Amino acid sequence: MKLIVITGPTAVGKTAAAIALAERLHCHIINADSRQVYRGMPIATAAPTPAELARVPHHFVACKELDETYNAWQYEQDVMSLLPQLWAGSDTVVMCGGSMMYVDAVCNGIDDMPDISPEVRQAVKQQLASQGLESLVAELEQLDPSLAASIDRHNTVRVCHAVEVCRQTGVPYSTLRTGRRKERPFEIVKIGLNMARDQLYDRINRRVDAMVEAGLEDEARRLLPLRHLNALNTVGLKEMFAYLDGTMDRTTAIERIKKNTRVYAKKQLTWLRRDPEIQWQQPCDKLRF
Repeated sequence: MKLIVITGPTAVGKTAAAIALAERLHCHIINADSRQVYRGMPIATAAPTPAELARVPHHFVACKELDETYNAWQYEQDVMSLLPQLWAGSDTVVMCGGSMMYVDAVCNGIDDMPDISPEVRQAVKQQLASQGLESLVAELEQLDPSLAASIDRHNTVRVCHAVEVCRQTGVPYSTLRTGRRKERPFEIVKIGLNMARDQLYDRINRRVDAMVEAGLEDEARRLLPLRHLNALNTVGLKEMFAYLDGTMDRTTAIERIKKNTRVYAKKQLTWLRRDPEIQWQQPCDKLRF
């Protein structure tokens, strides 16, 4: 059994390459984009189009509601449960996406974490709503100073989950993380797509223009009442929300989306280049593996 992972920076052409490969191998695609799992924002997340979804069976696209909590640990559990079913029809499955933690969760595994009781989850959610994220960061500093020093303090999902684990177990979250890689009973082939930086940045700029043309502003306007949800904390929507708030003009918002997307692409490449297992290739219709 084989899992072919197609990853790389945003806008490099992962979706097109994955569909071409899946058609060639007569297999399914598992989405590994942490925002495309949510319904209701296909333009902002550059989700596969209905035509693309019709060409090859996709999984984990628009499968979660915007207010649902979902993370890399849950994704690992869901994908590992699904893979045997997909291999029953083909000995290969393609995974496609640039959310590095999701890819790593399936390829390397994440430490098993305790189930969070509804009471603990609700208490953390209420504290977030009434006292703000800063109060949970302060609590995490007390419960797990080591993790608090390294965590992204603006990532609501990660901070809330860390506090939940600390409360549920009574021990620091960081003491439960072993960092040990899990053995997988299947072959993993990682293909990283990349191109010259000026070409990639040009693709990013043109894709943002296409997203605006496709109705990004209307999508953001529809989602504005839900802006507090973590699922909407993403490049494209944040800048459009600022424009709709009147704190940024439309032209500046669009240019800021382009800039922030380029910054994100650079971060993706920095992360991915640490992985010696990735085979780097130019985007094309016939990838080598």
